[in-house]
Amino acid sequence: MNFDLGLVGKRALVTGGTKGVGAAVVRNLRDAGVRVAAAARNAPEQREAGVFYVAADLTSAQGCADLAAAALARLGGIDILVNVVGGSSAPGGGFAALSDAEWERELNQNLMPAVRLDRALLPSMLEQGSGVVIHVTSIQNVLPLPDATTAYAAAKAALSTYSKSLSKEVTPKGVRVVRVSPGWVETEAAVALAERLAADAGVDYEGGKKIIMDALGGIPLGRPARPREVADLITFLASPRAGAITGAEYTIDGGTVPTT
Repeated sequence: MNFDLGLVGKRALVTGGTKGVGAAVVRNLRDAGVRVAAAARNAPEQREAGVFYVAADLTSAQGCADLAAAALARLGGIDILVNVVGGSSAPGGGFAALSDAEWERELNQNLMPAVRLDRALLPSMLEQGSGVVIHVTSIQNVLPLPDATTAYAAAKAALSTYSKSLSKEVTPKGVRVVRVSPGWVETEAAVALAERLAADAGVDYEGGKKIIMDALGGIPLGRPARPREVADLITFLASPRAGAITGAEYTIDGGTVPTT
């Protein structure tokens, strides 16, 4: 059976597009025939062929505005917007360790880039009567780790709720909005964390991975997801093959989140 995704000639903007899941999404879309703009704080030293890179600080309103303008100018419009950018640098210590500045930093990294870019780019999608917006949330919006990720989890939960509301508003006008909620993904940052935990505990890398999986309550699959696996899901959801999917959230976590 021919499973052409129907993406040739589409125009996409991917945030967080130089590492981890974002980089895998960029490669997938490029390989599917999409014209891709990839955004990150810094352009990579090694660039994917055929990809337009934009360096932008998406934690600021101006950075988001500059990125949107650059993408529209280069691509002439947007058909697919994938908001992958996110992360956390909050300290451990629970709620008491989270100052106003820490809360603001987490919101500006995990919620506001999507809000600002949607506001800048959705008008062009609505004008053409078509488009797909995919927001990468996290299983921590339902399974937070209170020692260090309370603010991150809350920001991702806000992103999820915002996305659902947005889908109700713009889907009748031709624009789909979908959420993808990964669990632990073996990105460059995840590998570095596992290596650090392994060194502290005097175990090997697999032992470091087990420490993380145990902290999550276990991963029934027995391993973290790979960036390409998450990217494959995102690529399908961005395609016309998923044309009836909107307003939904897809968990990809190896079974981490228990049934509620």
